[in-house]
Amino acid sequence: MFSSYARALGTFALAALTTVCAQAQTFPSKPVTLIVPFAPGASADGIARIVARELSQAIGQPVVVDNKPGAGGALGLIALAKAPADGYTIGMGATGAIAINPHLPDAPPLKPERDLVAVAKVADIPLVVVAGASVGQGSLKAFLSQARATPGGVSYATPGQYTAQHLSGELLASMAKVPMTAVAYRGSAPAVSDLLGGQVPAAVVDLTSAYPHIKAGKLTALGVTSASRSKIAPEIPTIAEEGVPGYAAPAWMGLFAPAKTPPAVTARLSNELKTIMAKPEVQAQLVGLAAEPVFMDGKAFGEFIAGESKKWSAVVAKLPSPQK
Repeated sequence: MFSSYARALGTFALAALTTVCAQAQTFPSKPVTLIVPFAPGASADGIARIVARELSQAIGQPVVVDNKPGAGGALGLIALAKAPADGYTIGMGATGAIAINPHLPDAPPLKPERDLVAVAKVADIPLVVVAGASVGQGSLKAFLSQARATPGGVSYATPGQYTAQHLSGELLASMAKVPMTAVAYRGSAPAVSDLLGGQVPAAVVDLTSAYPHIKAGKLTALGVTSASRSKIAPEIPTIAEEGVPGYAAPAWMGLFAPAKTPPAVTARLSNELKTIMAKPEVQAQLVGLAAEPVFMDGKAFGEFIAGESKKWSAVVAKLPSPQK
């Protein structure tokens, strides 16, 4: 009886494996939906549409962008996690929803390590620490020295509480041992506007929003948050170069699929993305959106995310509890 049961179980397992392999071999046989958890017109949406266009050409099926903004990028990824795990629904995820939000108080009901599988990293999004002209400091070292000498420290603008920009500033304050208070705005544009008007002395924002004002001499770039200089603005030093060794807080984007998507399917998508991201014309288009083209396969991306999650968990744990 046990032998019969074992044979039946083995037959079932073989049939299931055969089905998975068959799905992977025939993938894709219909259109693929790419969920973008940001509003149309945002730079992240632009990156996703370039990827969707190129991926469609590579796999011979339409890749349809479906914008589902909300909850700091988590809403669309929650929808992705609930989609069938067959590769026909994939999603674009970024630093906030994947590595920061899960550690927040009242976090959205998304556990990326359980609900999603990493397919590939496609871009870094340069962030920059900038100071207003009224501050009169031309370098990060000088700015931090002034901040240490200022009773109560200094404030800095961010595009919102718990964003990658906000926590990049908190990490800087912690590593540089400088008192800094975040002022949350509803996006980078109003944060930069108040910085230009002198209402706040500094800000951590995306390079896209600040760079035109930096080039015009209205803002001073103190350092980019990434580990290496930006290809878009190579003249701006990194924060690590400016006296905070080991500092690295890049914002990034990548593609994900629902957990339990067949590995052969995610590998196919990852391989196609590797070819796509190597194209000079694609790289130029991403740089035009102030993004740094960076490819990591699913395994490397998953390991990278684990490190990012651990880093941001530690930063979040040091933040004061929100006021009720």
